[in-house]
Order: sequence, then structure tokens, then C-alpha cells
Amino acid sequence: MDTFPATLAGPTSKERKYDRQLRLWAASGQQALEEARVLLVNSDGPLGSSSTGVPGVAGVETLKNLVLPGIGGFTIVDPATVTEADLGVNFFLEEESLGKPRADETCRLLRELNPDVQGYSYSTPITELLHDQSFLPQHKLIIISGPTKRTSLDPLCRKAQDLGIPVLYLHSVGFYATFSSQLAAEFPIVETHPDPESTQDLRLLNPWPELIDVAAAMTSNLDTMDDHQHGHVPYILLLLHFLDEWKQSHEGNAPSNYKEKTEFREFVRSKARTNNAEGGEENFDEAVAAVLKTISPFSLRSTIREIFEMEQCQNLSAESPNFWVIASAINTFYSAHGVLPLPGTLPDMKAQSADYVSLQSIYKNKARSDVEEVVSTVRQLESQLNRPTTAIPESEIEVFCKNAAHIKVVRGRDIPQINSDSDTETLKSIRSQLSLSQLGLPDSLVSIFIATQILDAVVDEIQSTPQNTTLSVDDEGLWKSHTERILALLQRDDITALDQNARESIENAIQELRRAECGELHNMASLAGGLVAQEALKVLTRQYVPLDNICVFDGARSRSEMYRL
Repeated sequence: MDTFPATLAGPTSKERKYDRQLRLWAASGQQALEEARVLLVNSDGPLGSSSTGVPGVAGVETLKNLVLPGIGGFTIVDPATVTEADLGVNFFLEEESLGKPRADETCRLLRELNPDVQGYSYSTPITELLHDQSFLPQHKLIIISGPTKRTSLDPLCRKAQDLGIPVLYLHSVGFYATFSSQLAAEFPIVETHPDPESTQDLRLLNPWPELIDVAAAMTSNLDTMDDHQHGHVPYILLLLHFLDEWKQSHEGNAPSNYKEKTEFREFVRSKARTNNAEGGEENFDEAVAAVLKTISPFSLRSTIREIFEMEQCQNLSAESPNFWVIASAINTFYSAHGVLPLPGTLPDMKAQSADYVSLQSIYKNKARSDVEEVVSTVRQLESQLNRPTTAIPESEIEVFCKNAAHIKVVRGRDIPQINSDSDTETLKSIRSQLSLSQLGLPDSLVSIFIATQILDAVVDEIQSTPQNTTLSVDDEGLWKSHTERILALLQRDDITALDQNARESIENAIQELRRAECGELHNMASLAGGLVAQEALKVLTRQYVPLDNICVFDGARSRSEMYRL
């Protein structure tokens, strides 16, 4: 034979290359990754006349972690040239790179990691590239390495927001790292990958006819079964059988509160055979353990209800994204049946193989039937809306139905900044985090975020000052003036004054930034690059739940915190 049968064919070279990550985000996630091009804005100018700081290492480390799993391409924007200081901390530069454009050199060495990935580099400042209206739309994600002056950061973030392109803004200075995200106003996620136990929907209190029939058939002679059969009845069928018995003595009602569920659990336990020659009845143990988790009426989670009630779901148009069309169809399904489409998955359990496969088929067939009903509703909506695009693939609808109980819509916000434009609620949110120490909790790491905001202000003034003026990141006057200005912003309007502990916490964070002279430690930059790349992968694949919206890491104390500002 010239070829092997399909069943004997091994994995393709791509499947072998990306095997581990395919287990995380499947072929759909890998395809989304390979269709994505990422923009890294690695710097926007020098940091001053005497600075030894080398920003941009964490940005390159982030790209490394995206090139290896196979993004479609990347673009590096970096007007800096390679210095001696770069060679000491950036592993993607060589001695021969000295004096050459840093964008070109890092791009060249990153491309060597994965020949499947295309790389481009520009030594032009990002503010000039923004004049080209076709530049930003080429990208699916923007990563910005701080510190960055506002005249670069603000227009870039505004244009990205207008185009619906997510932004990740990161700092890595000394032992500290912070990064924040700017997502679309509504950022929907279908494959959130919740805890597997939370995805099980056995429908024991509202079984469908096929499940009722198989339960009746397999448990009708439960008392006369031999020990082997008795010890291998799937626990789902045991619970259905004993629920029916319970209802007969409780006016047709299932256990509804903790007391009744506890009584029902003991009732199930009492039905196990204590002298089973097979060595115990693990299936009854599984049934007893599952009572509190599975004997509950279906309840729609508040987050899902909020999605169904959102305007985008209620008022569809021909331009509505697929997510909202499918969500509307599933809302129709819920209104008709009082439940969401069945996921169709079963947990492992003690059972004979044939019985387990039979039970599994019943759940899968029901899930398939629910999907078909949702698909029919989607097609009706597509027809009513006269959608100009091609029909939504059934595979996409099926994935949505399977994950319907755990979908999420993240409400994106701007990159958080502390400046004269900040609203009072944002400032109050930051202040509330600083007050945690007064409640006996560990010192909040939000002081590190505040310190990086002061650093941004210092760098902004340096880079906005004429070149013949001598300013650097170790200028005492600069730090003092911008520290007092930002602390004053945190206390404006009706916000009370900062206490001494909060001020000291901020001062300590500033001292670490000044000690490092804006420079990056490679180990900290590498760790930050891993954290940011993880968030980038979530955004690009639209899987798992991305950061919302700030993460701070303190490498000196090995602590991290997330804030929603």
C-alpha cells in the first residue's frame, strides 16, 4: 500500500511541534494565534543624558513567549540603538549588534526561534507611524513597554480603542513589574475553561425521557442483582432511582434544603450492601458524595443573566457579532426550557464499560439535540436580520452551547493613569487599596503602581524637554515635584489625606525605581514577559479569562496582586 489508512496515520509535523499547547487551547485557539500579528512598542526615545536604564527587555521577553507557540507575525517599533547596557541584560542582542538599530537586531534574533513566524521592525517613533492609517489595523494586539511619555501613549491607546485592538502596557524596573490591559468596551469570551467539576450538568432533578427510561431499566431489579452487578450500577442511575423512591414518600418533592439533602444522603448510604463479596460498593460511595453537588434545581448564574439582558443581546442587527447572535438564540432556548443546553459530558464513575458508554451516549445525544435546536434558532435570526456575512459555523454554535453556563463578557476600560484627567472614582479606588494596611491586612502593592505613574511623569518631562537641556532619571527635583503633584491628585476633591503609612509605602517603591535608574533586571523582565505573554495569549485566542485590569508584581517579596481600577 502507498499510504496508511487514516486511522493509522500519525500526527502531522505541526501537531507534534505544538502538541502541548494544543492541549490547552485546541485547534481553534492555535488557528487564532496563527492569524494574529502583534505590535510591540518597545521605547519612544532616550531616558535622559546620564541614564543607564535599559527599558524594553520585558517587551522582547514577552514576544519570545508568543513567537515560540506560533503567532502569525510581530512588529517591533523601537527608535533606540544598541548600547553596552543593552548587551548586559537583553539575551536577544549580540556583541555585533552594538550601535545598530535595536528593533532590527531583536527582530532578527526573535525570528530565529520559529521559522513559521514573520517579523518586522521599525526604528521610527510610534507617533510618526500612526500617521499611516493602515499601520495599526494590521495588528490584533498592541504591547507597550513603559515608561512611555503621554504624547505617545495616549494617541496610541485612543486609536487602538477606536479600532477595537486590545492593549497591554507594562513596566519592569528593578525588582518591580506592573502591567495593565485595555480591552474593548465589551470583550466576550466563550471558552473560559472553568474548573471541570463546575461544568458537569447531570440534570438529576429534571431528567429527559431517554434518561428516565434507562434509569428505570437498569435499576428495576436492584434488590435482586448479584453483588457484581449491584456494585457497578452507575451512581447517576442510583441517584435517579432513589430520588424516585424519596419523592413517593415526600409528596412528590425532591430534597430541597440542606437538612433534607443530608437525610437523602443517608438514605442512599443505607441502600449499599455491607457484605458485598466484590470488596465494597464504590458506586454507592460516589452517589453519596455527589448528593450535595448534584441534587439541586437548575439556576441561571447572575453573570449569564446579565449577558442575556444586555442591549447587544436584546437588540440584534445585521452587523451584530456572532457571539451576540448565538447568545440571543441560547436565551430563547432558556426561556423555552428553563435550562441551558446540556454540555453532554460525564464524570468518571464506577460502572461496567458497556453501561458507561450507553449512559454517555444518552447524554451526548441530548446535547446534540439541544445544539440542533439552538442552530435552528440561529438560522432564523440570521434570516430575520439579513446578515450579509456567511452563516455562523455549526462548530462555533456547538462550542458556545457546551460552555453556555460559563461564558463571560469583560467590560474593558482605558489603561489606568493618574493625571489631571483621572476621574474621582478611579482615584478613590486607588486610595481604598492604600488603606488596607489600616485594616490589619498586608501592605497593598498598589503603591508600586503609583510609583510607576510617577516614573512615567518624570520620563514624560525628560523626553519633552529640548535636547540641549540636561535632565535625567536621577534628577532629585524631577522626582520630588512629580511625586507631590500625583499625591495631591490622590487627595483632591472629597478624598481624605493620605496617612503616613501610605506615603512611606509609596516612597519605598519610588526608591527602588530610582535605585534601578529605570533599568531592568533580566530575571525580573523574563518573569514579567511570561506574565504578560500569558495575558496576550488569552486575548488572542479568546480563551480563559484575561486580566481586568492591573497586575503588580513585587520580586523582592515574591508577591503579586490584581486590581480593577
